[in-house]
Amino acid sequence: MAVTAAVPLLGLLAHLTPAQADTPRQPAAAEPTGSRTVDIQLTGLTPEAPEAGDTVTVTGTLTNRSKQTITEAHVALRVGQLLGSRSAIDVADGRSGYTPGLDGNEVADKYDHKVDKLKPKQKESFSLAVPVKDLQLGADGVYQIGVSFDGRTSSVPWQEQVLGIERTYLPWQPEPTARQSRTTVLWPLISTAHIGARTVGGGEDDQNNVFENDDLAKEILPGGRLDRMLSLGKSLDVTWVIDPDLVNTVADMANGYRLAGKDGKTVAGPKKNKDAATSWLNALGKALTGHSVVALPYGDPDLASIAHNGTKVPTTLARLKTATDIGRSTTLSIPDADLKVSTDYAWPVDGAIDRSIVDVATSAGATKVITRSDSLSEPDSLLYTPSAARPIGGGVTAIVTDTRLSTAFEGSMDSSQSATLAVQRFLAQSLALTRQDEQKQRTVVVAPQRTPTTAQAEAMATAVRALQGGRWSLSQELDDTAKTKADPQANTRVPARSAYPKSLRKQELPTAAFTSLHTTQKGLDSFQEILQRPDRVITPFGLAMDRAVATSWRGRAGEAASYRTDVRSYLDSLVRQVRLIPKTDAKLSGHSATIPVTVQNNLLQDAQHLKVRLTSTKPTRLKIGEGPWEERAIKIGAGHSQTVKFDTTINANGPVQVQAQLVTDDNRPYGQPVEFSVDATEVTSTVMLIIAGGVLLLVLAGLRMYTQRKRRAREDGTGGGDTAPGPQGPGDGGPAPAGEDTPRGPAADAPRSPAENPPKGSAAGPDTGSENIERSGTGERVDR
Repeated sequence: MAVTAAVPLLGLLAHLTPAQADTPRQPAAAEPTGSRTVDIQLTGLTPEAPEAGDTVTVTGTLTNRSKQTITEAHVALRVGQLLGSRSAIDVADGRSGYTPGLDGNEVADKYDHKVDKLKPKQKESFSLAVPVKDLQLGADGVYQIGVSFDGRTSSVPWQEQVLGIERTYLPWQPEPTARQSRTTVLWPLISTAHIGARTVGGGEDDQNNVFENDDLAKEILPGGRLDRMLSLGKSLDVTWVIDPDLVNTVADMANGYRLAGKDGKTVAGPKKNKDAATSWLNALGKALTGHSVVALPYGDPDLASIAHNGTKVPTTLARLKTATDIGRSTTLSIPDADLKVSTDYAWPVDGAIDRSIVDVATSAGATKVITRSDSLSEPDSLLYTPSAARPIGGGVTAIVTDTRLSTAFEGSMDSSQSATLAVQRFLAQSLALTRQDEQKQRTVVVAPQRTPTTAQAEAMATAVRALQGGRWSLSQELDDTAKTKADPQANTRVPARSAYPKSLRKQELPTAAFTSLHTTQKGLDSFQEILQRPDRVITPFGLAMDRAVATSWRGRAGEAASYRTDVRSYLDSLVRQVRLIPKTDAKLSGHSATIPVTVQNNLLQDAQHLKVRLTSTKPTRLKIGEGPWEERAIKIGAGHSQTVKFDTTINANGPVQVQAQLVTDDNRPYGQPVEFSVDATEVTSTVMLIIAGGVLLLVLAGLRMYTQRKRRAREDGTGGGDTAPGPQGPGDGGPAPAGEDTPRGPAADAPRSPAENPPKGSAAGPDTGSENIERSGTGERVDR
């Protein structure tokens, strides 16, 4: 029998490929059973904090995760145990699956949602509406409630089971507590950096920043993140926390912005985005009027990164103080706003502090540091949450935010379930905090994540609206919270630097980032000295360097490095716009010569406070001016060039390397030098003597000729004897030989024929050269 059974098995194995035969079978996923058979999603619970007489409505969906059809089922609401403390809520958060007793009994079945049949993978919606009086709630406090799904499966048709359950919290405080908590909720308006240092426009009032991308438009357009943050926040009692860079950037967009394009060109931003920026900015002014506003230092700098990695780099702390001052003036410039702006608050990332962070914050002018209760934790002996404000030394007040409330809306809130559960947990923790000691009125501060998503903002707003009902919590501005009396039992000891969380330290900007910015600042300091309008460069670059240390760069190290590089590269490109024109090698001869050097200014403003310095590397051969080098001050108009000429003296023959360099008034080199070779050829003293001797001989020869002619002319005019050979007529005498005195004959004064008697002033004899012909034109006219 065994052999017979083996035959078909062997036949099957024969048809398997080697890969199929060697691959082990993967175990099938276990089918969900028990209370995990059906997935329950809670999509809504209203009201979030019911009062007597209300009806609690819970909505959601069911999904059969099993392969079995479920019949005779229903959805019911269960009221669980009263949770008497915040830690009890924490424990309840960790429960999963149905637990008899802890999950309580179903409320009256008349409120059930009936489900006749739920097939595998089938999804169905439900809604439960139960009057508060039928929930049979007891004492005031926080109750865990559950939504369960009970039914029968095809595998166990004879027994009804709990096939699914989802829990949440119901805060029950129908009447005000004896001492309501004073709750401050921070509402942050912060974004990332969208512009660098590049600007366009050359007129007095025509200078706009160039946007690196159009991401900000997505945030402020209707339905965008910042649009929702603004529209939700204006109806809430919150303290606004604003990065002034966001205000400035939106204002730039409203003025008609430019987007970076290809090949360094820019394109106009869409008009709809410009209009959206104008609307958002106007709405911001109206929303903030009459409310407390905290203006962060410009760009929301990462205080922990500065404290741990930047303090030893020059200019870092000075830049931080400047960012604080700019932040205040920028926030006060919001149109149509009557603001109460505070700039003495520091908000380190996640509220994590140590002594170095506090020191950096105070150096920038802060007197209050917003921290978190997991950073400034309370002693175990303290059985309640103390008030937020407390002194930590040096005149500094720590504003301790509540960790559970501040982190309630982190993580994805994209599903209705996650948002509903987060809201109910937030309200439950708030009520439990107040009920810790109802005889102590305490202050509570909620500082959520810096840049909530739209879904997170919606959930936060829902929770804050429910909290503002006033039965256990009253709204209070941050400034008032900071002034409250500190609890003497609260912890005031700032943690050591070593206690800073390692997970946060890994995200910090490195020291190299601050060194790079310091180098850029030095370059900017040098560049601005030559500008007629330095403010047109100082402002955009200064703000860009503030953005370069923003908290928003955490977790984006590569993008942060690229941003810093782009800022530096743009500065270098501007510096190169004022430059020396390169020169080719030159040849100079003679004892002295002139070397021209040309400076070009391609900026949109005049360049001044510059000098051109020309230096000879061999002054014994080629001297510039009176020494090895000489300087000339220059001022070059926008878009123009200017040439400076230097006098040189050549003392010896041979090539000389010459360097031209622009320098500032304080003798700091500006830009790159221009080097060229000069082949100097000197005319020596011996050559000069020879040339001078030759010239002298020519002069003497000319003088001798001139003297001889004058003498001949004089002799002709006084009748001197003619001893020239050849036939002569009567009385026709030629010039006498030199040194011979020939008496004139009686016929010397006799009249002569024209042929015999040349005009007066002409030389007699055989010299009939061109000179005599030319001179005859000036004498007596001769008629032939």
